[in-house]
Amino acid sequence: MQQASLPPLDQTPGAPVVLIVEDEPALCALAADVAEAAGLASIEANDADAAMAVLESRENIGVVFTDIHLRGSMDGLALAEIIRRRWPWIELLITSGKVIPHRHSLPEGSRYFAKPYDIEKVVEALQAFARRC
Repeated sequence: MQQASLPPLDQTPGAPVVLIVEDEPALCALAADVAEAAGLASIEANDADAAMAVLESRENIGVVFTDIHLRGSMDGLALAEIIRRRWPWIELLITSGKVIPHRHSLPEGSRYFAKPYDIEKVVEALQAFARRC
């Protein structure tokens, strides 16, 4: 698991963080840049298992931005379903360049962005989240 430049948890009380779950390093870096453009810190996980470890160890994850196709034990949709059940307050942004999921296969309240995604629309979605915090 790679971590972006992020202050220690105790220095960011209440500040929401975007957890980026992406197994392609260049796309992970792009997503981190998008989160930064939205004014949010990010942390990165290269698969669902690493993402679960982050979610279980941190309390300031406010958004999970996940690719559907991930290497490892589960894909991004399965991860998103678990997040929706265990952490229903976390915003879910889901992306894929290979498949457009049926609306009913996405967790309630999640947003889907097809790759290559419109960076401005993702920034807007993240900024809207940040304003609600």
